[in-house]
Amino acid sequence: MMTNVNSLHSQSKVYIGIVHQLREMISKDGLGPGDKIPSERELSERLNVGRSSVREALRALELLGLIETRRGEGTFLKDFRNHNLIDLLGMFILQDDKALQDIKCTKTMIEKEALRSIFCRELDVSDLIMKVKKDNGALTWREIFEEIILISNNYLSHRIWNILNDYETFIIGEKKITPEIKEKLLDLLTGLEKQDKESVQAAYKKICEIGELELTNSNIFL
Repeated sequence: MMTNVNSLHSQSKVYIGIVHQLREMISKDGLGPGDKIPSERELSERLNVGRSSVREALRALELLGLIETRRGEGTFLKDFRNHNLIDLLGMFILQDDKALQDIKCTKTMIEKEALRSIFCRELDVSDLIMKVKKDNGALTWREIFEEIILISNNYLSHRIWNILNDYETFIIGEKKITPEIKEKLLDLLTGLEKQDKESVQAAYKKICEIGELELTNSNIFL
């Protein structure tokens, strides 16, 4: 029995190692969504592992929706943001109140840290202010806060926030910029530009209160 357990553990280590090598190879080759990845044979040679091991790793990645195989064409990278794992997780995880609260809390922490970073480093938000002022109702909350996080220049925070926001969007859809939110966003951004901490805090608090109301009113919880 112990031999079988050790064998499974060894296989798991091989599989995980291949996935890590694939990720590094994709990054090194500069591949992105829609790009074709090397064949099983090429991957086996480049990674110095058996073709059967490569096949299992690729099969798992395909089940997760990270790659797709097109008959007669090859295997291609998919856009992670658009794959159906987001919907799957949303259907199950977000129906749990504790999980939803954790997601909202983490998303808020990332946004607060981005605002703090912009404020402390006095980063330029003038372009974003103009963008909000000129908006005629086409912008969404996501677009504005995504730019705020991008301005703070934390790539990892941006990736995590995007995924969390996908979960929230799955519940209530995209949130448009209403006149009330536009006013509060301008207060927030102007406060950052003028180094007015109280204005930033008050505006963000109000924006969160409105967002909380939208989540509460979502019919997925009825």
